[in-house]
Amino acid sequence: MTNQERQRIIRLYKQETGETQVDMHEVVRWAVARLGMQLPKPANPHDIAAAQFADAAREEIRHDNETHKPYRANHAVPAQQGYRWIDIDEAPRGPMHRALIKRREGIVDDAVQLSFDADHWNSMHPNETPIVIPVDFTDDVQERKAA
Repeated sequence: MTNQERQRIIRLYKQETGETQVDMHEVVRWAVARLGMQLPKPANPHDIAAAQFADAAREEIRHDNETHKPYRANHAVPAQQGYRWIDIDEAPRGPMHRALIKRREGIVDDAVQLSFDADHWNSMHPNETPIVIPVDFTDDVQERKAA
């Protein structure tokens, strides 16, 4: 099933139930009961385990010996197929630079989409105070680093 098909099912669910805030578990139950949707087969156990290891690597936090500030221990480096993981304390500059740039690009992508979303909501509600979401994070970063 494609994401477009899933999106269509979400719209059908909302139309039929009148819900505007949806719990995706409820959508799945509805789609199985109402549309006869087949649940997906379980994923490959190796893929599941690899994803769990990636999650564990992503979550590992260490603290700098001098500043005691936290830093992420493991970083995903874009590779030809997927990602390779590196330990920040062992990483050569090139792969570490690629990993950090990739994370920054993800942040920029999220900020652009956030501004599109806010712009759309504001255009759909012209009689309400616009929602303004600043995307310059300089002050936020400095405040949190100082905390």
